[in-house]
Amino acid sequence: MKRFPRVGVIGSGQLAQMTLAPAAALGIDYISLANSSDDSAAQSSPHVVGDYRDLETVRNFAKGCDVVTFEHELIPLSIVKVLESEGVKFLPSSSSFQYSQDKALMREKLAHLPNPKWEVVTSAPDWSYPAIAKAISGGYDGRGVWRVNSKEDLAELLKEVPKLLLEELIDFDFEIAVMVARSPHGQASTWAPTRTVQRDGICIETVTPVPEFDEKQSEAAQSLALQIAEEIKLVGVMAVEMFVKGDQLFINELALRPHNSGHWTIEGAVTSQFEQHLRAILDLPLGDTSMVSKWAVMGNMLGGTKSDMYRPYLHLMARTPALKFHQYRKEVRPGRKIGHVTITGDNLVELRQEVDHALAYMSGEIDE
Repeated sequence: MKRFPRVGVIGSGQLAQMTLAPAAALGIDYISLANSSDDSAAQSSPHVVGDYRDLETVRNFAKGCDVVTFEHELIPLSIVKVLESEGVKFLPSSSSFQYSQDKALMREKLAHLPNPKWEVVTSAPDWSYPAIAKAISGGYDGRGVWRVNSKEDLAELLKEVPKLLLEELIDFDFEIAVMVARSPHGQASTWAPTRTVQRDGICIETVTPVPEFDEKQSEAAQSLALQIAEEIKLVGVMAVEMFVKGDQLFINELALRPHNSGHWTIEGAVTSQFEQHLRAILDLPLGDTSMVSKWAVMGNMLGGTKSDMYRPYLHLMARTPALKFHQYRKEVRPGRKIGHVTITGDNLVELRQEVDHALAYMSGEIDE
């Protein structure tokens, strides 16, 4: 009997944690490379503790894995390339993954598609300020992104970060994300576009489908995501974050992995982003991405004054039986993503109210 494959993942946080259930359901042997045994996935699954920045550590971890994939973009690309040359199968491959690690390279690759005006700078140019300056690599959740109001502001920032990606500040109406999946043989699919709500650079809520979109706009966003997936030869799932201004779309960033904007798919779609990622990297036929209800609302739980994240279940489960909880088993710190809640249904106003209430109660903002 042919054995089931073993999948290794670089990282052992909440994305790896949420991949555990579909991996188990499919019979896949799933192991993570963790920073510590206290990481979200490592607390309840097979893992190896080690440094993803160390070649020998990653080489030893990859032994016995049929495929190695990623939970974050932080692993040095040089390590991936060396191990690929030795026969390790990384998916997405280094030739695709580089576009989520290097924002300037991504802009260059997709320059023929709708982007904000951009330029890589080492000195402050004459430009239309205010503008957005980004670290070319390493930034996430608002880190490594700065609003610069003048040439002088940028010059000061360049003293700390000598090379930056400078982008036009788009006066957008709102932000969206499209999750897209693609397999090695080119089968591809998308989920409904998702409206993302940001606060201080962190996503706090998603609403799917985008309430402001008609069918034509949804199809345009999905087509753009599919085109990008094909051009970079994606294998796995990817989030394409976009700005919306009127009927225009502008590419913001790519994440070649499961993503916060796709968490709603666990309860809200026939096939979740996590199962689809496994299907894609194992070259299995992709699953149905249809929504199971009219609306899906996801809210991120951010750390607040409460440290006990279990007791609130008593109130919230009684009040809203349809609400689904995902705890990442992280230490509670103010502003830190420690979990999320999702609800699906037909009345968008009521769904958003229930999510807002749950998040406020979990954080300690309200007590009833």
